[in-house]
Amino acid sequence: MEFNRRNFIRLSLASSTGMAAGAMFPNDIFGNELHQTSQPEKVIVKPKKLSKPTESIRFSVIGLNHGHIYGQTEALLEGGGELVSVYAKEADLLQNFTRRYPNVKVAKSEDEIISDGSIQLVASASIPIDRAPLGIRVMQAGKDFMVDKPGIVTMDQFKKVKKVQQETQRIYSIMYSERLRNRASVQAGELVQAGAIGKVVQTIGLGPHRMRPDSRPDWFFDPGKAGGILCDIGSHQCDQFLFYTNSAKAEVSLSQVGNFNTSDYPKYMDFGDMSVRSPHATGYIRIDWFTPEGLGTWGDGRTFILGTDGYIEMRKYVDIAGREGGDHLFLVNQKETKYYDCSQVHMPYGEQLVSDVVNRTETAMTQDHCFLASELAIKAQDKAFMLNK
Repeated sequence: MEFNRRNFIRLSLASSTGMAAGAMFPNDIFGNELHQTSQPEKVIVKPKKLSKPTESIRFSVIGLNHGHIYGQTEALLEGGGELVSVYAKEADLLQNFTRRYPNVKVAKSEDEIISDGSIQLVASASIPIDRAPLGIRVMQAGKDFMVDKPGIVTMDQFKKVKKVQQETQRIYSIMYSERLRNRASVQAGELVQAGAIGKVVQTIGLGPHRMRPDSRPDWFFDPGKAGGILCDIGSHQCDQFLFYTNSAKAEVSLSQVGNFNTSDYPKYMDFGDMSVRSPHATGYIRIDWFTPEGLGTWGDGRTFILGTDGYIEMRKYVDIAGREGGDHLFLVNQKETKYYDCSQVHMPYGEQLVSDVVNRTETAMTQDHCFLASELAIKAQDKAFMLNK
């Protein structure tokens, strides 16, 4: 309406007093300057000169039900970890893993790994409902645990995991890979911490995914086993909200879920959104399974970070404007507009976690942060309004 009103004023002036009179009014009165654009400066973030990790641990893997296990394993190997053994019930999943890591020992049972005193950490991407009970057993055996998200799927599990973690003082690390294993996300964290956009007051996290039912196991469509869309994928976004806003406390304002296009699985949720807030910031999160086949990747995941002096946008996996690959970041602040190619940014999570295991520190992620992100996602799922009942 404002734009139309200004056009009306301009046309009225021109028609009633002539073009000469209209020319007396500078263009910026009507906001024309706001529509001028320029090509942002391109910054290719150069890789840092990194020394070989100084710390090392022996780790094993239990549970291969999600492909994220490969990202988890690579993070630990890059960080100085030594892969010792693996156990999985599914022969086909085990075959794929041993093909990629041919030197790994195949254990005969979970207990063989958990009882091995030389193993310091266990990584897992088992069926989500099984992750917390496994983590509890691992911590009670004196080992640290690194798990795919969602690392916990019910409030009952959450209370038990938190209790055992506090009793044992072992590490229960959930790998929120959309931040920890994404180069643009790492770069965004550095920019935010350097004050590039001032004080962060809001994040918007969009997590679209492509639905191909034939490629998914049955448990994936059962919220009782997978945790539901907000508990599962939403935990990524809760983690990012807490991290970028530097929030130690937060709550869920509202949440809703729906099944709009997956009629073969009536209990499944292919859409969900939620709002969260802390004492000094807010966040909006939207998750869906509607990525069209015309897109060249599984999802156009984006994160927007609003600060008092600027904003950041991450186009994590694809830039539909035409830039190749992923890991794209845009920065706008009071001084400049920049595009960052983050394809060579170092991701430190694995090395930090290995160091934490050795030194009993919290450099990769504080335990409080890990738990709070999970708690927000679980509560949002539990309280979500069901759309299109």
